Amino acid sequence: MTMNQPSATAAGDFPLGGDLRVNRLGFGAMRLALGGRIRDPEEGVAVLRRAVELGVNHIDTAGFYGFGDLQAHEMIRRGLSPYSDDLVIATKVGPLLEGGVVPTGQATAGQLRGLVEEDLRRLGRDHLDLVYLRVGGMGRPGGEEVAERFAALAELRDQGLIRHLGVSNVDAAQLAEARAVAPVAAVQNHFHIGRRDDAAVLARCEEAGIAYVPFFPLGGGREPIDRPGVVDVAARHGATPAQVALAWLLAASPVVLAIPGSSSPDHVAENVAAAGLRLTADDLADLAG
Repeated sequence: MTMNQPSATAAGDFPLGGDLRVNRLGFGAMRLALGGRIRDPEEGVAVLRRAVELGVNHIDTAGFYGFGDLQAHEMIRRGLSPYSDDLVIATKVGPLLEGGVVPTGQATAGQLRGLVEEDLRRLGRDHLDLVYLRVGGMGRPGGEEVAERFAALAELRDQGLIRHLGVSNVDAAQLAEARAVAPVAAVQNHFHIGRRDDAAVLARCEEAGIAYVPFFPLGGGREPIDRPGVVDVAARHGATPAQVALAWLLAASPVVLAIPGSSSPDHVAENVAAAGLRLTADDLADLAG
């Protein structure tokens, strides 16, 4: 880390599940295998090692993040094991690839143990720090029950295979349904500076001390984040629009954990630098629209 390069620690930390302290600026592993510029697993290993070198201790992954030789789990294991005691790896189960690259099905309650055991094997862990039940596809959350599947994961937690449980792509009713089954340590939903319609779930997480982890924190290439207000604030700070978007997320609530992805070490450093960006009241007012 260079003298002028902020560490991920600059954003502060959060007690995930009450006992795992993670820096609020983490790393999402999807772009190591899907949608990024990486073509060699060793490039992915270099990106991961750079992220950890810069203070990242929260890695978000999933067994279905993979294409050919590019598999996020295997790159994580190759690059970061033996794992340091403070490194938290979160994964997601539920979607089924069914022979393709994009998940097209959902696991039943009875299939979840196999997915968890596969994640344990591929990551080289004897337990998983955080496992999300990922619900539905890429559509809006809601419209299906989660209790039976969440209960199956809670049983694996009771057996020591999982430390904490989370839910992903859920609405307020589904979050309440899961919490009636077992404690929820984290929610991972679609939310960023250009898409703010999940504010009610974020508020419930803040009330309950549940981590809120936006997926596609920079729009995921689907929704632009370089809106006029963002560009203006970035110019004032000598920052990039992406850095402002990440700083906005971190300012939105103390329970927000940002997990931007990257496919180059330099871009990782740029994202991590957002941990040290402090937005003023005027900045936040300009970004409120």
